[in-house]
Amino acid sequence: MQEKQNKAAIQKRLARLEGQIRGISRMVAEDRYCVDVLAQTAAVRSALKAVERLLIEDHTNHCLEAAILSGDPDEQRTKFREMVALLEKARD
Repeated sequence: MQEKQNKAAIQKRLARLEGQIRGISRMVAEDRYCVDVLAQTAAVRSALKAVERLLIEDHTNHCLEAAILSGDPDEQRTKFREMVALLEKARD
């Protein structure tokens, strides 16, 4: 499988998410105001959705496109079903 175009951006976002999670953990340990902690958890959810969008974009541009270009109907169906499942999970 070829290098994904969003790999560096995904890794950067995940590293930032790690820091945010550690920050939330510290906030809880310090008994910070609940609304402040919840604001940070909302920010983490939003950032994670951004990572999911980049991953879906890479999957579409590489894996799904490769299946389409292969001309193999079974592989095309498999990748299409995977994409539908990914989109359903990302929607939650």
